Amino acid sequence: MAEKLHAVITGVGAYVPDYVLTNEELSRMVDTTDEWIMQRIGIKERRILKGENKGTSVLAVNAVKDLLKKTNTAPEDVDVLICATVTPDMFFPSTSNIVCDKVGLKNAWSFDLAAACSGFLYALTVGSQLVENGRYKKVVVVGADKMSSITDYTDRTTCPLFGDAAAAVLLEPTKEPYGVLDHKLYTDGSGAKHLYMKAGGSKRPASHATVDAKEHYIYQDGQTVFKFAVSKMADVAVEMMERQHLTSDDVSWLVPHQANMRIIDATAKRMGLSPDKVMINIQKYGNTTAATIPLAIWDYEKKLKKGDKLILVAFGGGFTWGAVYVVWGYDPA
Repeated sequence: MAEKLHAVITGVGAYVPDYVLTNEELSRMVDTTDEWIMQRIGIKERRILKGENKGTSVLAVNAVKDLLKKTNTAPEDVDVLICATVTPDMFFPSTSNIVCDKVGLKNAWSFDLAAACSGFLYALTVGSQLVENGRYKKVVVVGADKMSSITDYTDRTTCPLFGDAAAAVLLEPTKEPYGVLDHKLYTDGSGAKHLYMKAGGSKRPASHATVDAKEHYIYQDGQTVFKFAVSKMADVAVEMMERQHLTSDDVSWLVPHQANMRIIDATAKRMGLSPDKVMINIQKYGNTTAATIPLAIWDYEKKLKKGDKLILVAFGGGFTWGAVYVVWGYDPA
């Protein structure tokens, strides 16, 4: 029997826009303070993509270019590109198609995947299957969201939360026991009404009425989402530890979705992890939806060692949530 192939992450790239939106600036836009935001959420600043006609593809293109440069990968060698996003440039063509064109991935097929804040984990799981089946040698998974495009900057409950960013990983086959080794993903569509965008789809197409009613922005029932996120993220992280027979000592890093510091703390606590084992960059970038997890890995890449055991965990609109177990495949350059 042929040895089982694993999909190993061989590099990570990212892009964050230059413009920094601080809590101080937000406090001049809505009734909020730096103290309140830091205490409740843990975000100091977030990046915003400014300029006319600049969509999520701008973020994703830059992240993928960074990835290809770092991994010394020729664009024409990429087989597949999956873009996780809920803020596509437009309904169609998919943002991934635009990215492939702009980066020169002439031999790749590509598609978008929408699972909100769990999008990167879903896309990483799908991408790793494509590598594991032996058919594809180089699969790029990019998480990218221009959350500022669907954020209401007059709503003090949601506008401090979100930022714009993209980050990408390259998956390649290996017979060694490294890479994306396990996943446990969940969906519960009954949670849709607590976190969604009311209009703009086929159910409620854009009209003067929907625009006037501000239905093209994120709507979130904060308390309900918080309660679900705290329990589900912690549950699935512990479930992954049990599936893989891992103790707290065995886990090198928790890589949590960066939505709220209190949710991250609760998850780490349930896993029995000390704070120095948790990747955190929420204070710099806020919640960048599908980009948070790869952006955290990119931020911490120099601290990662070959063989490190990572548990990636997220919760998002849908509701969607899950955990992915990754054994890191390379030492810092």
